[in-house]
Amino acid sequence: MTTLPDTMSMIESDIHPAVEGVEIPDFLSESDLPSREGDRIIQFREALREAMAEEMRRDERVFLLGEEVAQYNGAYKVSQGMLDEFGPERIIDTPISENGFAGMAIGAAMCGLRPIVEFMSWSFSLVAADPILNNAPKMLYMSGGQFGCPIVFRGNDGAGGQLGSTHSWCVEGLFSNVPGLKMAIPSNPYDAKGLLATAIRDPDPVFFLESERMLGDKAHVPEEHYFIPFGRARLAREGDAVTLVSFGRPVNFCLDAAEVLANDGIECDVLDMRTIRPLDIDSIVDSIKKTNKIVVVDQCWPFGSVASEVIAQICEHGFDWLDAPPVRVNTIDVPTPYAKDLEYAYLPNPERIATAVRELVGATV
Repeated sequence: MTTLPDTMSMIESDIHPAVEGVEIPDFLSESDLPSREGDRIIQFREALREAMAEEMRRDERVFLLGEEVAQYNGAYKVSQGMLDEFGPERIIDTPISENGFAGMAIGAAMCGLRPIVEFMSWSFSLVAADPILNNAPKMLYMSGGQFGCPIVFRGNDGAGGQLGSTHSWCVEGLFSNVPGLKMAIPSNPYDAKGLLATAIRDPDPVFFLESERMLGDKAHVPEEHYFIPFGRARLAREGDAVTLVSFGRPVNFCLDAAEVLANDGIECDVLDMRTIRPLDIDSIVDSIKKTNKIVVVDQCWPFGSVASEVIAQICEHGFDWLDAPPVRVNTIDVPTPYAKDLEYAYLPNPERIATAVRELVGATV
């Protein structure tokens, strides 16, 4: 009870702090961002850490909580060194209770703070489905604009490498169905830093999906602070034969497949969606106007997947430019296998993507 007056005072002194404007520089095109080329090569996990640390230095309302984020430096070392810099009041180890600490963080966000919740795996977020799906995305609407929920839920999504069916969930198809949330899924260290910085400043709940298999990936990441706006896809490779659309880790599978296909004279446009809530359908349609064929690559199961939604929107907005039905490459419609070779075959790997493109091109020749 002793903290209630301070909390109410904070809310009253900063009217609706959760729905304030986001201080992000104007963005016109990729040329507005720092160069992707350079000598500063760091890991994906380090890019995430930089984004969080920079925002925590700027805004004392930002804090990180989750299992093993503090004393152990993070289960995957994403938060390494952050406890030493920010102390135990802002880098908070929690019990193994996703339902409990996710709900607590939502309450903190409603009172004007800006929590970052780390799920060791998005598979474990399922036990917190009520607070993260039934409360956080609906709070602004249900309160008539009195309470927003500026919170980031982040952690590892998808098959982490022989972790079995219950620890390999791709939650984007399931969770993106809920209105009121935003969802970012970076495919590389550069985008990871820029998208996470944007997520932390966003006034709405953001589901930030990473991949355990990508945390050690290295790339140039600028030291400066920069933001990648939501709802803006990146053209990762340019071609005119087929459009490949993906997000997250499978973007790299698409690029590998496109490299092989180029040897056969099939040049692919590869679009990295970066966010699927909001979805940049305009960039997809613009690419289809050039290629007239599309393959959507998605690591969710096929039934009710993100690929299903993307293809539905393509048919609504870009049907007249299609020379063939849209094709999707998903994970196989079975629980995630444990065996290494079966897990590889189950995922939307480069070989399956290349086969889908060749079949599509052959069908339209």
